[in-house]
Amino acid sequence: MTNLRPKSDKKNTSNTNPLQCLASAVISGGLATLAYLLMKSISETFASKPIISDNVFVVNISTAVRALVVGVIALATCMCAMVTLGLVALAIQIIIQRFTNKEMPPNEG
Repeated sequence: MTNLRPKSDKKNTSNTNPLQCLASAVISGGLATLAYLLMKSISETFASKPIISDNVFVVNISTAVRALVVGVIALATCMCAMVTLGLVALAIQIIIQRFTNKEMPPNEG
């Protein structure tokens, strides 16, 4: 099969600057903080309201649903926190590359 993409000699340079990365990291960190506070509030609410039932099936399903709700919010919290750390690391990498005047390798594809 033939390659339909024309190859150019131009290097793919990134227009990303550290300020954009840090601004995005602040937004992502804010979302992570809000998700954490939501998770904490929901888990405290679940802990303060016990499941009142004689049926074992109801207790098991209720426990599973509570665990799933808290788990999904914890997953969102961790994802936002990891994105924040990645954006801060990217900003640091861009700053270091600019001071050492090293060019980023071209993307192959």
